Amino acid sequence: MTDNDRASVAVTTSTADLERLCRLVRTYIVRETTAAGSGHVTSSFSATELMTALFFHRLHFDLARPELANNDRVVFSKGHASPLLYALYAAAGAVPEAQLDTLRKLGSPLEGHPTPNFRYADAATGSLGQGISIALGMALAARKLDQLTCMTWTLLGDGELAEGSVWEAAELASHYELSNLVAICDINRLGQSGPTMVQHHTEIYRARFEAFGWKTHVIDGHDLDALCALYDSIDGRGNQPVAIVASTIKGKGFSLVADKEGWHGKALTPEQAQQCYKEIGPADPDPPGAIAKPEPKQPVRKRPELPAPITYKLGDKVATRKAYGDALARLGKAMPEVVALDGDVKNSTFAEDFAKAVPDRYFDMFIAEQNMVGTAVGLSTRGHVPFVSTFAAFMSRAYDQVRMAVYSRANVKFVGSHCGVSIGEDGPSQMGLEDLAMFRALGQSVVLYPSDAVSTERCVELLITHRGIGYLRTTRPATPVLYCEADVFHLGGSMVPRHSEADRLTIVGAGITVHEALKAADALAGKGLAVRVVDAYSIKPLDREGLLAHARATGGQLLVVEDHWPEGGLGEAVAGALSYEPDVRVWRMAVQGIPSSASPEDTMRCARIDAAAIQTQAEKLIGGKG
Repeated sequence: MTDNDRASVAVTTSTADLERLCRLVRTYIVRETTAAGSGHVTSSFSATELMTALFFHRLHFDLARPELANNDRVVFSKGHASPLLYALYAAAGAVPEAQLDTLRKLGSPLEGHPTPNFRYADAATGSLGQGISIALGMALAARKLDQLTCMTWTLLGDGELAEGSVWEAAELASHYELSNLVAICDINRLGQSGPTMVQHHTEIYRARFEAFGWKTHVIDGHDLDALCALYDSIDGRGNQPVAIVASTIKGKGFSLVADKEGWHGKALTPEQAQQCYKEIGPADPDPPGAIAKPEPKQPVRKRPELPAPITYKLGDKVATRKAYGDALARLGKAMPEVVALDGDVKNSTFAEDFAKAVPDRYFDMFIAEQNMVGTAVGLSTRGHVPFVSTFAAFMSRAYDQVRMAVYSRANVKFVGSHCGVSIGEDGPSQMGLEDLAMFRALGQSVVLYPSDAVSTERCVELLITHRGIGYLRTTRPATPVLYCEADVFHLGGSMVPRHSEADRLTIVGAGITVHEALKAADALAGKGLAVRVVDAYSIKPLDREGLLAHARATGGQLLVVEDHWPEGGLGEAVAGALSYEPDVRVWRMAVQGIPSSASPEDTMRCARIDAAAIQTQAEKLIGGKG
């Protein structure tokens, strides 16, 4: 079936039928929000015709099988219009009418903003400006990876068009020629606290989308005949994404609230609801709206290869960022679901190794980190396992997108390179010193920080097999290989590269500080002082029991050293994990003072986390003067 054939089998719905369904949808919106006592009625009313015509005239979706690969996808970027989303599926007979009364109530899948708890929502939306990036990822997966004919539709509000991430997505969608992506822009003039910047000047929006390479249509968003004709003309062919700039009235359908300020996010009282029902007119739920089914086409995936063995040798000097590139390229050939995205630093993160090995599954997102993360979430919803890499410092630009990925239940792996003061000469603007705190703070996340090439390879494998959000921290300087292929790593584990029965202190490091701790241990041994070195490569989950045992075996003291700010990193993770153990004392060394450009040796010395500083502090602790 061709894209053009798909358009020809759309459900043919008369204008009268669509008008009836619009009345029904608006009735459901009022019913659910009034029952909840809150919710966005006016924002839902403005897009009612837009989405009713889409659902019941143009959409191809199997309601019984929402997971079907070739279903069209619908993303409500303006997630506050969730009452409209639920009402549409109720009008289609997929949501029982009685369930509408559970909106925003404990245990209900009908939440204030959509999440995957609602079976027809692929991702969490409502943090505005993000849905178009998620939709871009879905469209990218369908067109470039899976060779599917489905379309991806996303509803945006005009308020969120002020978000820069929207235009990051717009330029990338045009760059990748995603004609299977449609942005439906609900230009209703009013934001939350007042009018939008552009209000109803739709030609300005047209010019903006066209400047980014989109095929753009300006339309009356309440004209059902015009909407149906426009939807019929969109067949997914060509090389341009499509923008529909629809002029609408916020609160359309009820004169009390239509185009009125002060009604954003407010539900109608029961009395106002009855008045609204009278204005809307009769809303018969029978028959329910019909949605056309798609061709049951499956994704095209290449046959996997056997992964190559790890070839590093003990003592070889390899940067963990290089080992990440090696690992991803090696495993990418063996796992066709793995894809990689990078923000124009692939030659520094070494994502370029993956790009060379499997170029059809690598996408450069350029210097637009927010869109990169949102795109990865969209790819994840389609069954792919995205690895997103950039400098650790630049992850902070997209932290809201990362945060929302948790609520989307996304299976995305983040890789931050150039972390800490150990990057040296590039200076503080490039030093990721907050990233461990950022990713540790995320619910159900995994945070790994390997110290050598072998542990990096194993940590990449652990991230692939873990379902959910994961973060891998990599180091810029080359470090010696400490482990061999036979060594076993697991989530919540740690390694012990130096230990003896005579150890009087345990030094805990991760990444670069493991090597500094080993240097300090050598110097201490020359003075007859034995210390244990633990490599806490799994920061979350942490090897609590292992660390506790090491502490008790070495006099009850742990010295934690990290290339990170003191707040939120490895030190606080260890201190928090052992805070209820009265016989254990945790001492912490982290980056002190504002770093500057210098050699890695100088930056680590000035931050007081190098081998000499560790040795000095260890001697104090062993001597009881810490």
